[in-house]
Amino acid sequence: MGAAEERLDVRWVRAWCERGGATVVRATDESHRATDALVDLTPIPSDLTTLYWALAEARLPDDRCVHSAVTVAALFREHGEIEIPGEQPALIFAATADGHPCALSGSGRVWQATSPCATAQFDLVANSLQEFLETRR
Repeated sequence: MGAAEERLDVRWVRAWCERGGATVVRATDESHRATDALVDLTPIPSDLTTLYWALAEARLPDDRCVHSAVTVAALFREHGEIEIPGEQPALIFAATADGHPCALSGSGRVWQATSPCATAQFDLVANSLQEFLETRR
């Protein structure tokens, strides 16, 4: 399957939050300000901006966590963009239950580190952020 052709829609994210299954912290004015600061700091993928318009952070049913914009900014300051061969640069935005970073690339694909290290090899785990949110590992 190729890169995400359709971008994440904020209405879909809000409906996903309502369906339950994930523990979601809804977006607030404060989290929107943090997202704006993240946009100013990084080349943030548009799907991540859309996600943060609806939620501040989340814990998925399989204990993967979607970090807050503040955490993503801190990770960017520490690690910079994640370079994945043949892919647009990516930002760490989430982690698995065992601490493997997950990164969203500019193409909309989601990648997961093969170890709990941001400098590890990253493997494709979802063709879109929506697929990442819907898939239980």
